[in-house]
Amino acid sequence: MSTLGSFVGIGVGPGDPELLTLKAASLIEHAPVVAYLANEQGVSQAKKIACIAMQRRYSSYSDVVIPMPMSMDRTKANVAYDQGAKEIALHLKQGRNVAFLCEGDPLFFGSFTYLMERLEDSFNCQVVPGISSVNAAASALKHPLTVLKESFAVVSGRHSDSDIQSALEQHDSVVIMKAGSARPRILEALRRTDRLLDAKYLEYIGRENEHIVTDVRELIPSAGPYFSLFVVTRHDRDSR
Repeated sequence: MSTLGSFVGIGVGPGDPELLTLKAASLIEHAPVVAYLANEQGVSQAKKIACIAMQRRYSSYSDVVIPMPMSMDRTKANVAYDQGAKEIALHLKQGRNVAFLCEGDPLFFGSFTYLMERLEDSFNCQVVPGISSVNAAASALKHPLTVLKESFAVVSGRHSDSDIQSALEQHDSVVIMKAGSARPRILEALRRTDRLLDAKYLEYIGRENEHIVTDVRELIPSAGPYFSLFVVTRHDRDSR
């Protein structure tokens, strides 16, 4: 009986290729098969981030590229994950390990989660954590997310207006992920909760086109890029 391969979710971090862990880089370099999501033009952000490790690897097997439509329609996404899982399973059944490159951390808003759900009953799954955009944002701002007894919450731009507003009202520090098309709604929620002065906005953290706005009142209330977030902390915090 042949030994099955392992499916390994590898966090490649938020954008800076040098933020890969040593373990992540080693596994990528030695993986028989590497898999990742790509947009409709065939571009993979995760592969770009892992470029240093990818340049060092050699394999006789082609990458498993999973085309992912940028759509709010989860039906299309599920079809892509179903097909990707089938391709990955073919390699795993032949005893080949598959390393899946995932931006940030695999289990924090990570696409790896949806593939693991489809494969974990039949194959061994492993996870290598990566630096999330939340931590990278705090580093880029050189600003602590929380201190002392402050509460902390993470929400998404996909949450309802009331959910976002409740988080801003109930917690000292809030990170709003996946701002993108929700940016106008988020700015309005910040205004309604009187937290505009507490908020900072970041795009493409750790990449060449990184953009930081420390006064969100300067932001145009229109849609932004998918890779963007808000960091909201008390501007009048007492850290003594």
